[in-house]
Amino acid sequence: MHDKNDNHTAPAAGPTPPLFTWEFASDPYPAYAWLREHAPVHRTALPSGVEAWLVTRYADARQALADQRLSKNPVHHSETAHGKGKVGIPGERSANLMTHLLNIDPPDHTRLRRLVSKAFTPRRVAEFAPRVQELTDRLIDGFAARGEADLIHEFAFPLPIYAICDMLGVPPEDQDDFRDWAGMMIRHGGGPRGGVARSVKKMRAYLAELIHRKREALGDDLISGLIRASDHGEHLTENEAAAMAFILLFAGFETTVNLIGNGMYALLRNPGERARLQSALAAGDESLLTTGIEELLRYDGPVELATWRFATQDLTIGGQRVAEGDPVLVVLAAADRDPERFADPDTLDLARSDNQHLGYGHGIHYCLGAPLARLEGRTALATLLRRLPDLRLSVDPDELRWRGGLIMRGLRTLPVGFTPEPGQTGT
Repeated sequence: MHDKNDNHTAPAAGPTPPLFTWEFASDPYPAYAWLREHAPVHRTALPSGVEAWLVTRYADARQALADQRLSKNPVHHSETAHGKGKVGIPGERSANLMTHLLNIDPPDHTRLRRLVSKAFTPRRVAEFAPRVQELTDRLIDGFAARGEADLIHEFAFPLPIYAICDMLGVPPEDQDDFRDWAGMMIRHGGGPRGGVARSVKKMRAYLAELIHRKREALGDDLISGLIRASDHGEHLTENEAAAMAFILLFAGFETTVNLIGNGMYALLRNPGERARLQSALAAGDESLLTTGIEELLRYDGPVELATWRFATQDLTIGGQRVAEGDPVLVVLAAADRDPERFADPDTLDLARSDNQHLGYGHGIHYCLGAPLARLEGRTALATLLRRLPDLRLSVDPDELRWRGGLIMRGLRTLPVGFTPEPGQTGT
């Protein structure tokens, strides 16, 4: 048996529900169910003032993600073309970090993706597994004796930062700077765009300096690999190398923060499924962990909306005409709960087998770092459940706050209590 949580009935017709409010951020799924039913391709004004199309049904979403008429390059956005662009990552343009995988199309996308994909092969990721386990245990060691923790700030946030820094080749003595810059990026108080832009600028300056240092002493890390590729005639400019390192960090850490945070929260809210997983792990069976990670990605995934796309010509999506230059945002969170594709979509079922979710996208822009994120998610959740078996939420769920952002979906904090590990005393 598995427990049901937030099981929404078919939405009634009526006015379009409010989008992008704080209430919406806490639980967007009823509004998305309404859109799927009544306005599956819906034009709306975003908090930035940009108007965009939201694509909410699974079939339309999957098709749009692979449609080459929808470009990733902001130059195709009618407002950006006139100098009023409010799309993409704040500060990336002024920091000369635009030439990364989220902003370009083939053939440049094909060339750059091929260069970096070697770092994320199953073999390379498997080789990295002991390091991820070591980081996971070290972070849990930091709070296991206390009997309480904030799983976002003390665990889900630092784990992928340190992991991706290791993979990129950021020296240990510099990694806390990266942690600070990343923290500014996901902190949304007091003018998020300014904070993000400042962090992006600092990160850009650091990456330029690190690439220069690496040229003098190449290692077995990802930045060294990018430099080697450049030196072997692959025509990778320093700006492209810096932009690639930047986007791997930017896209690679917050998605994993949210996978771990949202995933553990879903398990805490669904005690039957959590007990089922703990029993399987105790018996040495990790098959439920493997399907479970996919179900957590579907049920309340880390990426709510796929990154920006722009129509390069007039086209039709789900019967709706979209004009050339219009932005299109594919709502992964809505598509992954489409009852036309998933049976009982509002129920968490860790053993769900027919689960071609869109949590990491689809088509040529499918998330390059998905194997690493899955490894980190599996390791983090399994280790928490094994070491802190009576983990429990220490506040009412209504007290939790979700970060206000357009693309990502994640908790600001996740305060938990548990029995301190045997043989340790809290301070």
